[in-house]
Amino acid sequence: MQINNLINTLPDKFLKKTTKFLMKQEQSESLSHARFVQDTVTNLIPKATFARSFADLSENSFQEIGESVLVYYTPKLLGNGVFRPIYQKGLDAAAKQKISTPMTVLNKELSPDKIKEIKPIKAAIAASCMVIPLAEYALCYLKNLFTLKMFHQADFNNIANLNKDKTEHKEKQEKVKKSAINHMLGAAAAFGGCLLTSLLLVKKGKNSDALQKLSDLILTPGSVFFKNNEKKAATVNKYFSLDFRDDKGKLSLSHGQLTACVLLGGAGYFGSSADRGKQNFLETLFRFPLVGFYVVTGSEMFERGFKKILKKRENFKDTISDDLKVPSYKDLPELAQKLAAKNKTTVEAEFQKLCKQKALISSVPFLFGMLFMGMFVAGVSRAFTQYRYNQEQKNMPSNLIERAKIKSAV
Repeated sequence: MQINNLINTLPDKFLKKTTKFLMKQEQSESLSHARFVQDTVTNLIPKATFARSFADLSENSFQEIGESVLVYYTPKLLGNGVFRPIYQKGLDAAAKQKISTPMTVLNKELSPDKIKEIKPIKAAIAASCMVIPLAEYALCYLKNLFTLKMFHQADFNNIANLNKDKTEHKEKQEKVKKSAINHMLGAAAAFGGCLLTSLLLVKKGKNSDALQKLSDLILTPGSVFFKNNEKKAATVNKYFSLDFRDDKGKLSLSHGQLTACVLLGGAGYFGSSADRGKQNFLETLFRFPLVGFYVVTGSEMFERGFKKILKKRENFKDTISDDLKVPSYKDLPELAQKLAAKNKTTVEAEFQKLCKQKALISSVPFLFGMLFMGMFVAGVSRAFTQYRYNQEQKNMPSNLIERAKIKSAV
């Protein structure tokens, strides 16, 4: 029986829609759609819920939506649509098809001569796509300019509605503006360096030992640093390689690229928040490491732990294997038929049970991300910021407070 026909037999409309959505996500090996939803829910919705002013809401919406689009969609767009067609021109048809295959796989499949030809091209594409994390870094400073232009505010105490008189210091505004422009220019210069490196890899990479080694560092850093430890090499390759993921012959966002975005984005977050004041920096210091870790690998770890718990339950023994793998939706009709014969039930009943179990396996980690990593962390970080600010004001002598207000008004 076809899976679409079985989905139509599901009595619950919510389960039917959930199954169709999850099946669509599963059909693509790309991290983009799922990560976009996860990141937006984990970051933007909680920030919007706990927004302290319209300026706070606007700048967070500007940054989070821009960041999510930038991180989760432009790697595939630039990789496939811009850099791949340009850099792979010198390859034959067979080699061009291999560009989307991760280097860890190609090292086992191709001859050394073919690897020498393809590897620098893949590295060049990956290096050029460093524009993504660099743009995310710059976006943190662009957000400061956005708030300064739209709301004429550069002091975080005013943006977060901590300081009720909302007095702005012109000198601070100029400092924030100058810093933002300088850091954005620095990111542009860094991208220029990546672009030049890419062109060098394309032109000279095949016959240069140095560029071959550089390609290895870009595409398989774990294999470079842990040649004699396969497990460590695989872990480093997964989380720090700039190589793309293969999505049915297309280049797609990988874990390593996501890590690069989080790390460079974090540098931008900390730097831009420090420009706007102590409380902005401390709030970022509390929140970013937790959310950043969860986005890169924490969600995976939580899901794996949750599967281990479910695996111990009798009714999940057919849904979760010993290695914690879950059958794909395309395999559910056949599995439902086997279970129906074994349990003397109907295929439709078994299929419904399997869909509910798969929905549970996916939804609990998602809700954890939204409720704990999103709502709880956002709420607590804002409460701590207000508390620190109040304590700072209490500990400041009254004459210093008056002097600070006078100085801000100048």
